[in-house]
Amino acid sequence: MVEVGERAPAFRLAGIDGDGTEREFALADYKGKTVVLYFYPRDNTPGCTREACDFRDNMSRIKKAGVEVLGVSPDSTDAHRKFREKQNLNFPLLSDRERTVAESYGAFGEKKSYGKVTKGIIRSTFIIGPDGKVKKLWRPVKVNGHVDAVLEALKD
Repeated sequence: MVEVGERAPAFRLAGIDGDGTEREFALADYKGKTVVLYFYPRDNTPGCTREACDFRDNMSRIKKAGVEVLGVSPDSTDAHRKFREKQNLNFPLLSDRERTVAESYGAFGEKKSYGKVTKGIIRSTFIIGPDGKVKKLWRPVKVNGHVDAVLEALKD
């Protein structure tokens, strides 16, 4: 589990780019850039859709800050493609089918849902600086107002 100030775990995952192209994504591809890496449980669910659309709707402000956004879930690239098209998403969605990347970030484990303890994706967001270190993290994330909090943190 990574914490603020630590080097972000490297990864290489298949994904769907903001234009719908399927390709591999690696954290190393973003060296020297600030990245918002967010983990979400599942495409096309109410909370996940709201969060993705909030990032979509604020993308011009995020890009203006020179920041890249990457969404990650255990869904397949086909599911991501449909989600991207349905919601007109303008950033990459990565497929962590084995949940190994989520686990390395502390975004997979026990969580409480409707009073029941289950194991799954813990909605989490990480700001990774140009040096590859975690600058800020939210774990677990509350969807409402989250993107505003991320934008505020990017000002620092």
